[in-house]
Amino acid sequence: MAESIAFIDDEFVPVSEAKISIMEPTFTKSDVVYDTLSSRKGYIFRLDDHMRRFEASYRAMQLAPPYATDDIRRITAECIMRSGYGDTCVTLMATRGPFIDLADRDIRKCRNGLMAVCVPYYWVLGKDKQTSGVNMVITENQRVPAGAIDARVKNFNWMDLTRGLLEAYEKGGDSALLCTPDGFLSEGPGFNIWLAKDGRLFTPRGNLLEGVTRRSVFDLAQELGVETSEKPLSPEDLRGADEAFTSTTAGGITPITQVDGKTLGNGAPGILTTRLTDEYWRRRDAGWCGTRPEEVLQDRDVA
Repeated sequence: MAESIAFIDDEFVPVSEAKISIMEPTFTKSDVVYDTLSSRKGYIFRLDDHMRRFEASYRAMQLAPPYATDDIRRITAECIMRSGYGDTCVTLMATRGPFIDLADRDIRKCRNGLMAVCVPYYWVLGKDKQTSGVNMVITENQRVPAGAIDARVKNFNWMDLTRGLLEAYEKGGDSALLCTPDGFLSEGPGFNIWLAKDGRLFTPRGNLLEGVTRRSVFDLAQELGVETSEKPLSPEDLRGADEAFTSTTAGGITPITQVDGKTLGNGAPGILTTRLTDEYWRRRDAGWCGTRPEEVLQDRDVA
């Protein structure tokens, strides 16, 4: 029977058995970085891209997980294999870990750790929104300034995003899009944003996580002959777009059909959005940029 699996304290266990101390800075100070990747029909998507981003994140926070990158690749593959799910989301976490001595709160002396959690594939914005589209609220709550928290380091410091999401719900929206303190579009809780105008694609540049799925959209657009541009975008750019969509590991490409409760474009997923969505999932199903978990584990056996 398929089961959600975690890796913690050098062991693979059911998620329900995975626990950390409430005294860990991982919990008390959100002192942890992470990365979420996915598998589709047994193919892990862009595994090495995720490994590079994960490593960049934990190095930026001076964390040293007790496993080499190749070991983390194998832990990821093993979680997927043990779960029995074909379509998964796997979250890797590099943690500050527990204090060796609770009386000594020097975080440099913590025992850094690694955790992984594999669950069935999920959709950040809801699977039904793939066809109906999202009502996106541009919030008054702003993104934390880049000088305070570097959004390129994937982290759980989500107060700005959570406040934005709660604001969006209060205004009748499905999700939130935050702006930077200088008024430009940034990102939402777990996704990047794209808009189309006159057959061209645009995505914000600046204070945001540069998503792996975002990179995949760049790749697809180039192959399909669609011009793309990464630049500062204002809320009015989105409101005046012909169509728009989000990109994220947990959901792929999701159309935006309303902004602040007002119809965007013709109120349905746009032609370019639909074309990219169909191509994205068609390629994912065929193993595009994919790695079989058994191949990762076979490398260990050969070594």
